[in-house]
Amino acid sequence: MARRFLPLALRTGRRTLSGILLLIIAMGAQATDSGAATALKPYYAEYRTTARGMSLTLERELETDGEGHYTLTNGGKLLVVGFHEVSVFTINDGQIQPGSYVYQGTGLINRRREVHFVPGSDTIRSLYKDEWYELPYTEGTLDRMSQQEQLRLTLLTADEPRQDLDIRIADGSRVKDYQLVFVGDELIETQLGLVNTLHFERLHDDPDRASHIWLAPGWDYLMVKTLHVEDDKPVEITLTSGNIAGVPLEHTSTSES
Repeated sequence: MARRFLPLALRTGRRTLSGILLLIIAMGAQATDSGAATALKPYYAEYRTTARGMSLTLERELETDGEGHYTLTNGGKLLVVGFHEVSVFTINDGQIQPGSYVYQGTGLINRRREVHFVPGSDTIRSLYKDEWYELPYTEGTLDRMSQQEQLRLTLLTADEPRQDLDIRIADGSRVKDYQLVFVGDELIETQLGLVNTLHFERLHDDPDRASHIWLAPGWDYLMVKTLHVEDDKPVEITLTSGNIAGVPLEHTSTSES
């Protein structure tokens, strides 16, 4: 029997975010569920990324018009190399409806990716390595950034967030399925102090790869930390500052909901 994937459907069985890297695209208005939309508050967050002995500051911001239309941006720069990525989406019937995703490398690495979802279409248009692909669309397919917000929305509305989740993402030349496995409750030390988090791990077929994410229930499941290891080279991202709906994180409760 074919397996039906909802955006981050809760499971009781047994994967984090795929990565860190990836300008603006308009999206047609779609019907939205205002009740679910209000579950995602706008926020701004800064993260410190360390990899191969270097560090860089990432800035991430979620903006909304208050009617269920969202724009999520993320980017950073180190010397002459940087990137900027944007995801535009709405929320409909409690689920994120992705519109467009664009990643643009800057400086020495002038690489671009795009993913476009057309309402009512059974295909997704994806630009990868200067070539366009048509990928199959099924309910619940997300892009690399909107899936992060769907994760938060799913946990915010779940009766029990400490469960495993399935995820489907249109990325590059193919659609990828993976799982996030709930590891446990953990107290994470950050520049903002100790933060209560839920720890999830992304399962990989390759034993030399590992991906983890820590989310704060007291901060609407905002990402506090991620760790990705490949070929024994760790890439770590840790929250350093931010606000949710204009309220600084240090003034927001970090207790579990």
